[in-house]
Amino acid sequence: MSAFPPLDLRQDVVALTEALCNIPSVSLAEGPLADAVETALRALPHLSVTRDGDAVVARTELGRPERVVLAGHLDTVPLTEPPNLPVRREGDYLVGRGTTDMKGGVAVQLRLAATLPEPSRDITFVFYDAEEISDEHNGLARLARHHPDLLAADFAVLLEPTDDAVEGGCNGNVTALVHTRGTAAHSARPWMGHNAIHDVADVLARIERGQLPDADVDGLVYRQSLNAVGVSGGIAHNVIPDHAVVTVNLRFAPQWSADRAVSYLVDEVFAGLEVEILDRSAGARPGLDRPAAAEFVKALGLPVRAKQGWTDVARFSALGVPAVNFGPGESQFAHADDERCRVAQILAAQEALTRWLG
Repeated sequence: MSAFPPLDLRQDVVALTEALCNIPSVSLAEGPLADAVETALRALPHLSVTRDGDAVVARTELGRPERVVLAGHLDTVPLTEPPNLPVRREGDYLVGRGTTDMKGGVAVQLRLAATLPEPSRDITFVFYDAEEISDEHNGLARLARHHPDLLAADFAVLLEPTDDAVEGGCNGNVTALVHTRGTAAHSARPWMGHNAIHDVADVLARIERGQLPDADVDGLVYRQSLNAVGVSGGIAHNVIPDHAVVTVNLRFAPQWSADRAVSYLVDEVFAGLEVEILDRSAGARPGLDRPAAAEFVKALGLPVRAKQGWTDVARFSALGVPAVNFGPGESQFAHADDERCRVAQILAAQEALTRWLG
């Protein structure tokens, strides 16, 4: 028997947000919350429900000409010490782990699932695990491998916090190691060796020369950046280092593929140097030219901007589903010890999506 009370989808969305947050679900420990979400959804006769690990998918099957996905992750980053739960109210805010990232959005999904038995479009509600940790555990990626048919749709909305706006698509990301090699020697006789750390200056200079301009993609402007995010080298104070490593991160607009971004680093910026690619992730075009996306933007009537960063909308893009980010919360509070979400944002997100789907 669960140690937590069952979720009551009849309560208002703010109270439901509190209830969701008060079931701790740090990454890889989402089981109790996934159980509660599954149980609540299986009680709704208009939905078909599928469980995969700690991911839950619920779908209407009304035969509508268009299907949309509403997706959100169940996990949070670790709690503070002392724990920043249970949730408390401070003025206009709910305060506690998960309020912004992203159980306010999950509460909106659940309320829509409960209150829209006959939406204007068929809806797939996706609640998934392990978004906040390494990619190998990501529940949405696992669903894409195991049940790609469940994610098929004309359009997707990821209910991450977006600061009262719609954020289209997302940047891509490449992380690389640039190695410099030298010859070790005693630091009292440096002329007998070659200092690999000194060669880092050339790497840093190339980074400065390799900055990319902002890029317009489907009417949204994405900022691009190339940065050194780590430097290591040397084994002792009296040894000239024979090896140094600069960790480099590239954020690129979604007009490029991940392979093109890697080629830019290897063949252009760091041509002739030793480059090791640690990871690569394609971005996602916003697809605002698609009818479903255009209707979504029109219905919400909110500002639209590019997502400056990577989110799981890229996984939908890889499946051929255009996607945007839209959800309650201010990104500045995500993962903060005093994580919080304005009550008005949760209510407004529910109202906006109800207006679009009702």
